[in-house]
Amino acid sequence: MKNIFVFLLLLPLGLFSQKMVSKEVMDVKKFQEDLNAEYLNPKETPLRGDNFSGFKGHPFFPFDMKYRVTADFKKTKNPKPFEIPTSSGKTKTYREYGKATFKLNGENYTLTLYQSLDLIKQKKYRNYLFLPFRDATNGKETYGGGKYMDLTIPKGNTIILDFNQSYQPYCAYNAYDYNCPIVPEENKLPVEIRAGVMYDDVYHH
Repeated sequence: MKNIFVFLLLLPLGLFSQKMVSKEVMDVKKFQEDLNAEYLNPKETPLRGDNFSGFKGHPFFPFDMKYRVTADFKKTKNPKPFEIPTSSGKTKTYREYGKATFKLNGENYTLTLYQSLDLIKQKKYRNYLFLPFRDATNGKETYGGGKYMDLTIPKGNTIILDFNQSYQPYCAYNAYDYNCPIVPEENKLPVEIRAGVMYDDVYHH
């Protein structure tokens, strides 16, 4: 009887912690479902021909809370517009918005977040931040050119970086029709980020 009482006592705590974890898991699951739906939609997909007809869905790294980090955020004062080179040899205009510093495996890393000067002219992208990065999985389990993450302007001095929601640029799947920003040198991480969308390069053979 005593054991049953202890079990019932612990049950709400167990359910509560499960609910807390599932919020992050569900966010990532929605990200994965939305990304697959986009690539399976003939009006939105970057895929062409056999690559589209043969596409069944993206491979993903298993969800890992280690790669969902709360970073210290410092907004950049008086940023100047600059050009980021793209995969097609052209450039796109961005400005630095701020820097996010976080800890991973006991080490501190900093990534720079940008704003597209073209996108912020549109109301729905006014609060959008762009985070391109490279890591040690590139060219092995992920696209050689790096990965992207979409974020929104934080309200305080921290920002959540969920690498489980990172993805490859369209150029990884179709280099002919798309013009993708190349990851700046300052956003190259010397560690593996085994999270988000994986990549098997069957698109450039």
